[in-house]
Amino acid sequence: MSRTVYVNGDYLPETEAKVSIFDRGFLMADAVYEVTSVLDGRLIDFPGHLARLERSLSELDMKKPAAFDELLEIHRELVRRNDLGDGMIYLQITRGSDGDRDFVFPDPETTEPTLVLFTQSKPGLADHPAAKRGIKVIGIEDIRWGRRDIKTVQLLYPSMGKMIAKRAGADDAWMVEDGFVTEGTSNNAYIVRGNTIVTRQLSTDILHGITRAAVLRMAREAQMQVEERPFTLEEARAADEAFVTSASAFVMPVVEIDGVALGDGTPGPVATRLREIYIEESRKAAI
Repeated sequence: MSRTVYVNGDYLPETEAKVSIFDRGFLMADAVYEVTSVLDGRLIDFPGHLARLERSLSELDMKKPAAFDELLEIHRELVRRNDLGDGMIYLQITRGSDGDRDFVFPDPETTEPTLVLFTQSKPGLADHPAAKRGIKVIGIEDIRWGRRDIKTVQLLYPSMGKMIAKRAGADDAWMVEDGFVTEGTSNNAYIVRGNTIVTRQLSTDILHGITRAAVLRMAREAQMQVEERPFTLEEARAADEAFVTSASAFVMPVVEIDGVALGDGTPGPVATRLREIYIEESRKAAI
């Protein structure tokens, strides 16, 4: 069955959805996005995603196409129209199209942004088999642009990183800059030493993960120690356990880094417990 998607004020069958070939998201990757998970038909961490969206728009001097309440209603309507139980809603805002290609931004007074949303059905999203076995990662060089804190659609290198990992027999890659891990291709990265969780501090070097913020808050509430600092791949390979967080993976244990098994090669107790806490609390707070 064809999905119903949203494009610039209209709910349409996905086969009828169109944007201009001159749209700057298509020509320049001049666009930002957010992905909100849905469990039991309800939105997870939605206020955080909207707050980050506003920040991304502000950093790029891009016009906001709709108010918070409007965006919430669009998300809920897409859930309803697509009978979405578990899955994700993808939202993208571009600087729009002024009918031609130019490096200079179009006048925001005469060019409206493009707003697109669509759903992805993922039955059993919270019960992903990988969470029980853990994932394997490898290290790769981080050669992305310097403003990774802005959630833009410039995802070519992260996509290439995923493919590098797959060709190496791994599930994902952790990117390394100046000797230290920045983040995964689509997630924030963590190691665990004893009862201490270590993850890189917020800066322009990494995305300010919404799931990251929630998980660190819950970890502290559970009396776990948190250190926000850089760590190396060497330190990671010697850690007791590791994990990643993202809106779609929640908390995902890492059991191998560059071919080196962590602990006994199975998901560790800290990552396992944090995943349980995050899913339980997120279901309670979902809207």
